[in-house]
Amino acid sequence: MMPAFFLGVLILGLPLNLLSLWIFFHRLRRWTRSTVLLFNLTLADTSWLLALPFLVQYHLDKLYWSFGLPLCKAVRLLYHNYFYLSIFFVTCISLDRYLAIVHPLRSLVLLGRRQTCLLCVVVWTVTFLTSIPVANMTLIQSCPGINRTVCTLYILLKETEESLPYSLFCSIAGFLFPLVSICYCCLRSVRELRHRPGLPNPHSKQRRLGRVLSAALILFALFYLPYHLSRNAAIVMRTVYPDSPASWQPTDLLFSLEMCFCSLSTCVNPLFSCFIGGQFRREFHETFSVLFPQCPGTKLAPVLSQRERRTEGQRQGMTTVTPLCILPRP
Repeated sequence: MMPAFFLGVLILGLPLNLLSLWIFFHRLRRWTRSTVLLFNLTLADTSWLLALPFLVQYHLDKLYWSFGLPLCKAVRLLYHNYFYLSIFFVTCISLDRYLAIVHPLRSLVLLGRRQTCLLCVVVWTVTFLTSIPVANMTLIQSCPGINRTVCTLYILLKETEESLPYSLFCSIAGFLFPLVSICYCCLRSVRELRHRPGLPNPHSKQRRLGRVLSAALILFALFYLPYHLSRNAAIVMRTVYPDSPASWQPTDLLFSLEMCFCSLSTCVNPLFSCFIGGQFRREFHETFSVLFPQCPGTKLAPVLSQRERRTEGQRQGMTTVTPLCILPRP
């Protein structure tokens, strides 16, 4: 099941993310803070998808790794690295919304475009450094009695002196803390909108913020929470029953299924970008309509430049009869 699932994710996710990258580079001329964060999220997904064919080949060969130890370490590190990059960038998007609503003036200084780019570099660097232990714990083992060379996962090692503390650390620092941060940022922003006097159309902004909160929490609930629970359970079972491999099988099976399911986030994140970024959503819909005009729900529309869209928006905002300023008679 795993090679078929990974292959389906690769076929669906790689075109979506490559299309998203093309839109970022060629269609979006004005990059905001949210655009920078969504671009880095897409870049993390694409880097993982480019390494996925090695896992597909590995599982098609019935767990026979023929690419050597360095590439084995690199693939395992990339999976772990991508997973927390996705979590941190979703958290940064929620932080961006919080600063824009609760601290609108201060956010221009605290999180301008330059500071946002620096934040992205810090996220990439810290996530990569914290993923290095995964490469150190990754081994290539030969199964006795059969001709099979396995690229091991640190979660499935019998010795848990290193894997259990590391997994718990990543679960707290890389999952629980971002989850609490997202909840605080969104709830604090909703409270600010409700108590702000004279706000034009506050319900519309609350709905948009609610969409951000809902999308982020759905990602955490569907992908990240079950993954961390199953991963820690698989390691704990090896700690509690070190000499009973049969007792490991239920948690190992659950963790393997979660690995397959979590890879779907590379297909969901482009939809998350469309859901969050209004400018990206319009460009994505226009580009998708041009590429696939026969798909239901897509309406082929002329692709306008940014100046033409601005002019068209101003034209639509004008009334057909322009009132004249009539001076009173003397």
